[in-house]
Amino acid sequence: MSYHRPGPILLVAAVVVAVIFWINRTAEDNGMGTKDTEMKAKQMEAPEAPASPRDITYHGITVHDPFAGLKDEDYPTVDDEETLAYLRAENAYFEAAMEPVEGLTETIFEELKGRVKEDDSSVPARDGSYLYHWRFEPGAQYRQWLRQPVAGGDEVVILDEAQRAEGHDFYNLGTLSISPDERYMAWSEDLDGAERYRIFVRDIESGEIVDQAVSESVGYAAWAADSKSFLYTVLSEEWRPYKVMHHQLGAETAGDAMVYEEADPAFFVGMSKTQSRAYFIILTGDNVTTELRLIPTARPGAEPVLVAPRKTNHQYYIDHAGDLFFIRTNDTHKNFRVAVAPEASPGQEAWQELIAASDTNYIRGIASFEDFLVIEERLGGLDQIRVRYHNGDEHFIAFPEAAYTARVGNNPEYAIDTLRLHYESMVTPDTVFDYPLAERRLVSRKVQEIPSGYEASDYTTERLWATARDGVKVPISIVYRKDFKKDGQGRLHVTGYGAYGSGYPINFSSVRLSLLDRGFAYAIAHIRGGDEMGFQWYEDGKLFKRTNTFHDFVDVAEHLIAEGYATAGNISISGGSAGGSLMGYVANSDPELWRAIVAHVPFVDILNTMLDDSLPLTPIEWPEWGNPITDRAAFEYILSYSPYDNITAQDYPPMMVTAGLNDPRVTYWEPAKWVARLRTIKTDHNLLVLKTNMGAGHRGRTGRYKALFEVAEEYAFILMAFGERD
Repeated sequence: MSYHRPGPILLVAAVVVAVIFWINRTAEDNGMGTKDTEMKAKQMEAPEAPASPRDITYHGITVHDPFAGLKDEDYPTVDDEETLAYLRAENAYFEAAMEPVEGLTETIFEELKGRVKEDDSSVPARDGSYLYHWRFEPGAQYRQWLRQPVAGGDEVVILDEAQRAEGHDFYNLGTLSISPDERYMAWSEDLDGAERYRIFVRDIESGEIVDQAVSESVGYAAWAADSKSFLYTVLSEEWRPYKVMHHQLGAETAGDAMVYEEADPAFFVGMSKTQSRAYFIILTGDNVTTELRLIPTARPGAEPVLVAPRKTNHQYYIDHAGDLFFIRTNDTHKNFRVAVAPEASPGQEAWQELIAASDTNYIRGIASFEDFLVIEERLGGLDQIRVRYHNGDEHFIAFPEAAYTARVGNNPEYAIDTLRLHYESMVTPDTVFDYPLAERRLVSRKVQEIPSGYEASDYTTERLWATARDGVKVPISIVYRKDFKKDGQGRLHVTGYGAYGSGYPINFSSVRLSLLDRGFAYAIAHIRGGDEMGFQWYEDGKLFKRTNTFHDFVDVAEHLIAEGYATAGNISISGGSAGGSLMGYVANSDPELWRAIVAHVPFVDILNTMLDDSLPLTPIEWPEWGNPITDRAAFEYILSYSPYDNITAQDYPPMMVTAGLNDPRVTYWEPAKWVARLRTIKTDHNLLVLKTNMGAGHRGRTGRYKALFEVAEEYAFILMAFGERD
């Protein structure tokens, strides 16, 4: 059984009290209601970032960066006291700004907690002689992991995250993996959000920790077949996964043998196992190119066997069953096909087509079991799951709604006759299905419980299509209460992502109900840059087509306005990471549309980051954004849309921005610089706040209730922009 949670001053000692004018949109500003004079009540001066300008010149073009010094020169160590003092002052400012809605925040927090099943647990999954599952104790922030003999007997706690997290502000479990002989458990922990994991190994029967030598890893431990050693991936000082090492249980890491090292700084190294557990898979690649090597788990010291040499824009993945390898590849079509190759000869020259590529069916993933292959696909923007027996018989699994998300769940064993699935829609809570293949029917094993109550019939979901400015049809998923009126007087929240070929799932969210029940419609814009409509949908939102992503989002909002869901200036929006780039762009391009913007760990200083090849994520990102160091056209194009570089002297809506001090993906200085520059240029007095998690990273705070409180803060901020206080 294996569980893996897989992917940039001086200040006055105290912040001076003065006047904040967070001006709620006035009747003159947005044609909605009257001016809320109470929004001027809280008084405190926004912090002033240290001026630390730098000019950069590439391709004969000079760009001014007024806050370059917010990047600590010792990064990844952040110990510059002036910078830290500034971030702390911003946090104090955030707390003061949120004080008028403390009661509302607590009200929403209680709502969110009321929808959480206190003693929640997962559906047990069989792996060998045991059933494995997790559970929450009432009131606990973190899970317990348990196993119970299939033959009967008491269940045993094999890992208690709450105990491991005790004394730490941040705790993240990276992997939990049971050795093939079922004696040992390997798990990994990150204690500060920097995503540098230490791997521990426990003898389950005795409870003794027998190994904790491996640190600075990505957190995944892949056991060898004899249960005496495992492979792991090493992080460089700059946070690039670049080596795979072989560790003998109980030994010092100094003696670990190197299995593979990737020399190209633009390529990251990852690792997994085939479903059969017969092979380790060493994967190296960037965002558009992959290269795989295989090692038998019975011979972890063997020389890795190359499957197909790297070729730019060729992505492939491999799995194994019987005497065959199954390969998902885009070598002939961008929507991928499935090929097979004999186990003795997995090279590309031996690949034979099993499932042809299609202009309509986008093949997103495969998993090969003893008797059948499972193919995750997307057709018309909706998930499909195909079961193909090794004798050639096949069928698609039927799902009950017209718009939904479906995915293959936790199926640790290789020889199975029942497939575990996850299913949800915008009105259907997360549901665990078992699918007995012989019966071809869905058997519900668990439906997410909402203890405070939830009636799906009170809500309606639709799938809409907006026409983008270039004529492309962009899908929208939207949900609202049935009493919501499409007369332009309602409230609307829109979110999106649109990058890296990661489609935004049509998902259920219990936290979202706090907006729906306050009169909001909630929309997901499935914009280009994701893969909702196939791989071309992704390609049409990257590199020199990147602005399609941003334009699609605005055009979705305009479409929803035209359909009566809201009026301009009465729409709140949110996005994180690359979705934060989206927030930054549309804040610059169309500020009059938005009532409030929430940008989580936003990637907004795009040009400077893509010019900084000392950051480990920069070279691997060039296929996504372009390389402005060597390519003048890429430099000019990124400069034309990079949110930090395109702030203008205009009014911006209220904005809430978050960051993580230890974030290795979007470094803390990006949102900090963006907020500082916005403050010096924008012409309004609307509230602009920055909240930096000083002991966390890209994912924010850990612990189920701590994370919910951050959602409550976000929603209270949005509602405050709409004039609510309680």
